[in-house]
Amino acid sequence: MSVKAKSSLDEREQDTPISEVTLKASKSYQEPPSQHVDPPGKRVWRRILNHINTPPNYYGEPGQGNSRWIAVVSTLFFIALWTLVTEAGWVAPLFLPSPLAVVHKFVELWVDGFAGVSLGDHLIASLSRVFGAFILAVITAVPIGILVGTNVWMRGIFDPLIEFYRPLPPLAYLPLVIIWLGIDETSKVTLIYLAMFAPIALSARAGVTSARSEQIQAAYSMGASKLQVLYHVIIKSAMPEILTGLRIGIGFGWTTLVASEMVAAQAGIGYMVLNAAEFLVTDVVIAGIIIIGVIAYTFDLFMRYLEKWLVPWKGY
Repeated sequence: MSVKAKSSLDEREQDTPISEVTLKASKSYQEPPSQHVDPPGKRVWRRILNHINTPPNYYGEPGQGNSRWIAVVSTLFFIALWTLVTEAGWVAPLFLPSPLAVVHKFVELWVDGFAGVSLGDHLIASLSRVFGAFILAVITAVPIGILVGTNVWMRGIFDPLIEFYRPLPPLAYLPLVIIWLGIDETSKVTLIYLAMFAPIALSARAGVTSARSEQIQAAYSMGASKLQVLYHVIIKSAMPEILTGLRIGIGFGWTTLVASEMVAAQAGIGYMVLNAAEFLVTDVVIAGIIIIGVIAYTFDLFMRYLEKWLVPWKGY
């Protein structure tokens, strides 16, 4: 190579940016293939981390999407697993009867009843207690929660009482309820009512305090009265939290049903479960648990559709 050609080549290299030189060098150089192979567990973990760190191809709230088919498949999977465990003899029928045995027992309960009472009467007794207490809780807890959230005097009166008894399990004050009200239906409904009252009232209060001050001031500036602001701004803003509180409250009611039917009950699903457990009739216990779960889940689905209808702006 001549001196003139060499000098022109050096000038071109000096004029070329460093990044371009590096890029050309990286393209011309190829690393030898790596001989290291990650173990399967590490590859799976790396894929999980990449999935978490990768931005989604949609924009919306977390967890959005239809999970109906996932729920159906998972339910069928658990039923199949239950069948496998029981039919293979891994668990004794005394502790876990098979799904087929539970279905047969449910048919027997529907035809012959339990403890001299038909299954329909057991259902009516439990439903009347739970939903009777639920109606009373809605009538009282929602207004008190709204008052606690909007009035400092009401907050000072009711907030200490609610926060005091809210953490207490219903079984803790069940003896006191029996002493005060006896062993008839009043004590049972009262116990369920007290279990529902606190979560519903606190949800209503949280919903009221979530109302934005800008919306309230805008309503006042447009000439709205206090009652109009309370209804059109505060209560409507609190509706999602109130409905969520109703769903939580009815759940507490079903969990307290069994405790309320421990005392001098002659009918009810909780009474049926407790009585069967004393004699180790496990299939009746599981049938009663499934009945309670199906009724509670059906009502929860109803509350979800009610949320979509009453508060469509929340995007349920």
